[in-house]
Amino acid sequence: MSSHHETLRDARDRLVALHGEHEKAVTDFEWPVLDGAFQWAHDWFDVLADGETRTALHIVEEDGSEGSWTFDELRRRSNRVARWLASYGVRRGDSVLVMLGNRVELWESMLAVMKLGAVIMPTTTALGAVDLPDRLERGAARFVIADVSCAEKFDGLLDGLTAISVGGTYEGWLDWHDADATDDAPVGHPGTTAGDRLLLYFTSGTTSRPKLVEHTQASYPVGHLSTMYWLGLTPGDVHLNISSPGWAKHAWSCFFAPWIAGATIFVYNYARFDAAALLGQIRGKDVTTFCAPPTVWRMLIKADLSGGPGSLREVIAAGEPLNPEIIEQVQRRWGLTLRDGFGQTETTAQVGNTPGSLVKPGSMGRPLPGVPVVLVDEATGEVSETEGEICIDLSRRPVSLMTGYLDMPEKTAAAMAGGFYHTGDTATRDADGYLFYVGRTDDVFKASDYKVSPFELESVLVEHPAVLEAAVVPQPDPVRLAVPKAYVALAPGYEPGRETALAIFRHARENLAPYLRVRRLEFAELPKTISGKIRRVELRARERDDAGAVAAVEWRDDAFPELRA
Repeated sequence: MSSHHETLRDARDRLVALHGEHEKAVTDFEWPVLDGAFQWAHDWFDVLADGETRTALHIVEEDGSEGSWTFDELRRRSNRVARWLASYGVRRGDSVLVMLGNRVELWESMLAVMKLGAVIMPTTTALGAVDLPDRLERGAARFVIADVSCAEKFDGLLDGLTAISVGGTYEGWLDWHDADATDDAPVGHPGTTAGDRLLLYFTSGTTSRPKLVEHTQASYPVGHLSTMYWLGLTPGDVHLNISSPGWAKHAWSCFFAPWIAGATIFVYNYARFDAAALLGQIRGKDVTTFCAPPTVWRMLIKADLSGGPGSLREVIAAGEPLNPEIIEQVQRRWGLTLRDGFGQTETTAQVGNTPGSLVKPGSMGRPLPGVPVVLVDEATGEVSETEGEICIDLSRRPVSLMTGYLDMPEKTAAAMAGGFYHTGDTATRDADGYLFYVGRTDDVFKASDYKVSPFELESVLVEHPAVLEAAVVPQPDPVRLAVPKAYVALAPGYEPGRETALAIFRHARENLAPYLRVRRLEFAELPKTISGKIRRVELRARERDDAGAVAAVEWRDDAFPELRA
């Protein structure tokens, strides 16, 4: 057993033993020191997996077909793929773009590329051909591994690149399954160190051109100890996470954190969300820990939860702030505490409500072990005890933080300015150290000289049964400077008419202070990034460009005599 494996195991076991003891975990935890050659797939996964017959990965398809693979099978299969890739020239430091859905080859390719010391560029299959040239160029890709259904997107873009198709053949591409004939003996350690590049992730681009985030052999593979603790994973768990391959959260909860814990990764592939089918899988496959974005939780609580949670022990939400109403519904109907958390592509989990801790309605939790989170006053640049931008203190720089934005020195410098890593998100802190999300620094606005947090208003709106999702932005107003306008996606069964608008306005008035009232309402499909995050920047621009003009489908509170009664 390698010394690095023992070091990581000790760190993991200490955190697992401290579930329910958040303060002690924060006080006692120290990031493992990994001097010399280090590579997670060799030094952690292969040692853990050697001879291990427990299930590492279980995938169920929508039609009921399924496959499962033990830790040892994936160790040997990834060795085979690594040897085959090496025969075609994949070397340490080479960038390999991986565009695969939830199929076993995704996990095999991640492990194999890592074992060669090459660099992984995970890419969503939803990406269009228009965006690929930028990614291939900025990431300096030399190899492409893609599902055959995506191969056509690369036509005309592969000059000087080697492309490998998965799931079928494509003219001019190598066939992944030719690797099956290769020997599965271990490949040699590539000699990488903890600080060498491993991952290149494009951000989702909610506010600007996607940035290319660089992570090292340690920042995600070791940094996700914080994510494991937040999720509450333990050896032997069966963990289901709903997120798409190609995005950082998939690596968080469908790769690193579960396998650091020694848990089974369970995947349910579906083309269209079906709450009953998902719940059937959770109960039927003895899922113990479940993480999903608030959008999924909003749809689940509108479904029939009377069948109970099955074997679930931990339920978690991530990706966007969690509204208190969802927590209350899950607690009431399942008796489980739905826990929230916060992190970014640039980091692992930073803040979270951890297992066994008190969950305060509306709070994203407390800083996680090993992550020195502080609030920085935007005006003074000084640390604040009560409110400010969520930042990481670089004087105690955690392993889990990115190196920077590749080939964007100005953006990297801005993100690391003043001795802090700046998340761009703001929060308040209470006397117990719990953080409460306010919003993106560029989402918060003023109306009648009052500061308005869109998240606070959205949390109230989604409590109404007609509202599936909501996004609040400022609409220019000659008197108040701006007024809150809500874009609303309706739940099934509700029509976008006067009656529904009136009901939502009434609900908002009954539950919000007068200065926070929603004054405008528009029913619409919310613009989102391909990772599913709402693009409020697009909605803000729409209102700014319209300069307060009444949209054809917009409802205004002053047009309802019933509200003046």
